[in-house]
Amino acid sequence: MSSRWTRRWSACDAAGHARGVERALTALALAAVVLLFAAWLQRRRQPDAPVRTGYAVPAQVDRHDFPRPDAPWLVVVFSSATCDSCAGVWDRARHLESASVAVVDVEVARQKGLHDRYGIDAVPTTLVVDAGGVVQQSFLGPVTATDLWAAVAEAREPGSTPGSCAPHSGDDG
Repeated sequence: MSSRWTRRWSACDAAGHARGVERALTALALAAVVLLFAAWLQRRRQPDAPVRTGYAVPAQVDRHDFPRPDAPWLVVVFSSATCDSCAGVWDRARHLESASVAVVDVEVARQKGLHDRYGIDAVPTTLVVDAGGVVQQSFLGPVTATDLWAAVAEAREPGSTPGSCAPHSGDDG
């Protein structure tokens, strides 16, 4: 009897073992399909767009593009009506207007052509320009009244501002 019982147990054990192997092979096949699908998705994925690390500021402008081209100095604020900090920069810059300093706000919706011509793609961008159209100082983003006034004073008369008030070369964009 023991041999008959062993044969039945062995047959039962063999069938169970076969089901276990079948399940393991099915699991391996499923894992392989998932890995192949993941590899395919990874290959299809587009690389991330490059991160922008800076914005261009023009080195020169045509003074005839702006009011009062005969003024010795020009302060240009490139802005947008939807930009809160632009309004603050314009409010500080407009007080610089004088017989020798022309000040102009170039709002993108009204004067998109000038934004495009000078490659302005970030606002506010503020330029301090001499009579020849050369940008002597620039600011990208909000600028304090002190820094703006100091930049104009230094451009008009180099060496006129104390060292702590002179514009910092790393801050001008």
